[in-house]
Amino acid sequence: MKKNVWLIALILLSLLPLFPLIHPGLPVTHDGKDHVARIANFFQNLQEGVLIPRWAGNLNWGYGHPVLMFLYPLPSYIASFFRVLGFSFIDSTKLVFASSYVLSGITMYIWLKSFLRRESAFLGSILYLFASYRFIDLYVRGALGEHVAFIFPPLICYFLYHMTTKRMSKYALFAGISIAGLILAHDAISIIFLPFIVIYACFLVFLQNKKKKAAIEAASSVVLGFVLSGFFWIPAFFEGKYTLRDIVASHDFSHSLFSLSKYIYSPWSFGISGQFSLQIGIIQWVIVLLTSSLMIIYRKKIQKKDRLLLSVLIVFFILTVGIMTPVSQPFWDHVSLIQKFQFPWRFLSLAVFITSVIAAVASNLLPDKFRKATVILAVISVMVTIPYWKVNGYYMRPDSFFSGIYAGTTDTGESSPRWSVRFMEQQPQSHLEFISGKGRIEEREHMSTFHHYTVEAGTQVQLRENTVYFPGWRVLLNNSPFPVEFQDTHNRGVMTFTIPAGKHDVVVAFAETKLRFLADAISLFGLLILAISFILMRTTLWKRFQ
Repeated sequence: MKKNVWLIALILLSLLPLFPLIHPGLPVTHDGKDHVARIANFFQNLQEGVLIPRWAGNLNWGYGHPVLMFLYPLPSYIASFFRVLGFSFIDSTKLVFASSYVLSGITMYIWLKSFLRRESAFLGSILYLFASYRFIDLYVRGALGEHVAFIFPPLICYFLYHMTTKRMSKYALFAGISIAGLILAHDAISIIFLPFIVIYACFLVFLQNKKKKAAIEAASSVVLGFVLSGFFWIPAFFEGKYTLRDIVASHDFSHSLFSLSKYIYSPWSFGISGQFSLQIGIIQWVIVLLTSSLMIIYRKKIQKKDRLLLSVLIVFFILTVGIMTPVSQPFWDHVSLIQKFQFPWRFLSLAVFITSVIAAVASNLLPDKFRKATVILAVISVMVTIPYWKVNGYYMRPDSFFSGIYAGTTDTGESSPRWSVRFMEQQPQSHLEFISGKGRIEEREHMSTFHHYTVEAGTQVQLRENTVYFPGWRVLLNNSPFPVEFQDTHNRGVMTFTIPAGKHDVVVAFAETKLRFLADAISLFGLLILAISFILMRTTLWKRFQ
């Protein structure tokens, strides 16, 4: 029990800021309502037997939208699990926020505890949980994906550490699963953290005698993570060219890069980007500056591996802060990949992580007589964030509001097809209608990705399927593929087609493209390799005990 007292205290403290989530309704945030609508469309796909949802049929005034193809799916899978248990869409979303917040503190603790004193691990975990940006994500932005993503960087580091110190291959597999989890939780955040993860893996390999084996296992973990998550990131990356992503994401970043003072202190606000607080935290700044000074003064007394780790962390912190300030303007202007992050302050997630680890490692170097100071600092870190444990009101809506026709696309239009309008403006009168000619339409079945009609036409007729076209949509006329148009200037972005006179069976279905099929196959192959590896390990272990 004594060994777990720090973990128990951490869990209990992590519950305190979550009390506003108990109140009925959804906290009013920038993205919270849209997240619930996405989850409702995601869940509808799952109910209809679509295991990898890519199309949100009820969004965009019912014209549909490919946002699910580009939206990190893990939070939606977790929320769908809660929905199956009987929770409403709003409560399922709040449960994802709450559980991921608590879990992120636990994963940070179990990693830091692997190589530090428990009270030092406790301090690092507290700073990881009680940083002002965590509450910006939770109660201002409603950034569900980023919130879930915070679980995985410590978990990845934990498995990489045990992979190299205990030299057990199973940890390489778990590290790969965790990397996949990070990518599926939030693709942009995974790119932000990946350089640190790679450097940390190199640091661990550097400390080993059998460097080649450790390096191969670490590289294998990264590859496995990308393979397992391939079903998501491959289509999201390569099919983004069909959307307005590059146009929407391309802007003058001079308005999004803020001076250093903003990251030292900025007042709390529920405002939009550039208005809410961007502060890393006074305590975090003090810890980084004090640790840097003490490293210079006492560099000969600090062990080489600790000095190297702290040096890497401090350099990463400096680079992280620098990339969010005007000094990095040329970088944002010319590197297209980083422009897709849209907002430089997203790097605050990495700053929160790094400062937490610096605090834990630095406090671990202190003599035993300063242990109480570690606890006091942790308590202060909690107390200074109490003013941020609040919401800006609650949004009350029934499940039907989110599962029915939704007026928005739930993003800023970056996922809209290039050939369509950025946002539709009103709900269509019917799913399929006549543009020219006359006849009768019987709607037999209408699901997210499968629309089935019977059309009776006395003459040749032109039809308009009120669904935005995206690669994968196809029309079957009497079970045979039929050509479809989607660039008609009078019906911009939606599908139109002309059929001859007669009675016809018409199916409009959303299928996997060759690229998506390949991506699914890659992830399936990864799962197969993973299953075989675990079976072989269990067989080997079983033989050892015979």
